Amino acid sequence: MPDLHDLARILYFSAGITKQRAHPGGEIYFRAAACTGALYEIELYVVTGDLAGLDAGVYHFNPADLSLRLLRKGDFCRNLAQATAMEPAVAHAPAMIICTGTYWRNAWKYQARTYRHFGWDNGTLLANMLAVSAASGLPAEIVLGFVDGEVNRLLDLDTRCEVSLCLVPIGRKSESSLPALREALVLGLETIPLSECEVEYPAMLEMHDASSLESEEEVAQWRGKQQVFLSSAPAGEEVQLERPPEEEQPMDTIEQVILRRGSTRTFDETASITLAQLSTIFDYATRGLPADFLKPPGAQFNDLYLIVHSVQGLKPGAYFFRREQNTLELLKAGEFRAEAHHLGLEQELPADACVDIFFLADLKRLLEQYGNRGYRAVQLEAGAIGGRIYLAAYAQHLGATGLTFFDDDVINFFSPHARDKSAIFLLAIGKPLKRKPQ
Repeated sequence: MPDLHDLARILYFSAGITKQRAHPGGEIYFRAAACTGALYEIELYVVTGDLAGLDAGVYHFNPADLSLRLLRKGDFCRNLAQATAMEPAVAHAPAMIICTGTYWRNAWKYQARTYRHFGWDNGTLLANMLAVSAASGLPAEIVLGFVDGEVNRLLDLDTRCEVSLCLVPIGRKSESSLPALREALVLGLETIPLSECEVEYPAMLEMHDASSLESEEEVAQWRGKQQVFLSSAPAGEEVQLERPPEEEQPMDTIEQVILRRGSTRTFDETASITLAQLSTIFDYATRGLPADFLKPPGAQFNDLYLIVHSVQGLKPGAYFFRREQNTLELLKAGEFRAEAHHLGLEQELPADACVDIFFLADLKRLLEQYGNRGYRAVQLEAGAIGGRIYLAAYAQHLGATGLTFFDDDVINFFSPHARDKSAIFLLAIGKPLKRKPQ
């Protein structure tokens, strides 16, 4: 059973403020997980029964002072269990964390593309949350199947501004007894506006409504869908990835890694990483996420493609990662720094990195199988795997940064192998450039 200290640890190392830097206009605050533009549009709420040090209630997590603000008093755990069609992980959980996305906090800069960022940024945060929960000995799982309206109502969200994205049950009770369903009255709490004037991007509201689930029956039907996506037979040269011996694995605690992590701003283009380091990253990041939409356990929606620039033991070139065999298939050999520079929106980072990892998925097939909510799932999974890559890279004292990209050009570069797929996410890995003091 988690207690208040456990929740504080999980919340802080998922969304707490871990760094701050002074600049001429004031202070910039950085949080525990990577986020597009360091805009931190993901909010966390806690729904819990009585725990050691914390009364039952619905709370909002405030990272500014590491506090929980009480929104509703009482045990609303049955409300969440019912909203998830009695998902066992939720029904047996003594506490739940709910992740929400606030549109304008990200959209003022990225406009409607923010809806993709919801998945990426929620995912990188979830990678931290799952890792810290595991280190605390507390089971945790990503739950994407829920009645959107019921969860939004419980948190009293203005859904034109903020929406629920996923639930994470923390811990597990031996008994399945739940309290009675409680009425979630409108709170009408006063909030401080983010800006004097906010611009609404209808496409985001339409995407969210189109991918929402409206009843417990619809949740149960959606969760019951499962399909294994297997790769085609290899056609090119393959390189086996091997997990390094236990004694060579990074020994830092997850807290040390998270506190050290920060998106790399400049890579050393003359540096290289080892095949063992890359193998460790893939071993950790692709073991399978605990999520209600990934069945059977270990399933994965996103395929990983690489542009290798400088990895000892690997030819420079374009590769495809085969999860089932734990191999990298060479698609085409060559130096592709110029191409990586272009694909990453003409930025230096993907050209100077040691390796660029592109997340691609067969969106048409996913949407046919999982409906519109499959779009949320594939973006969220990419962010969570990307978050694990961040952690595995920084555990080995490497650097990493997430990037945006020219979607169609990415597919064209990796085709014909990637034909009919869509570009989802991009992460560059390398050694940070250590600048000499002026």
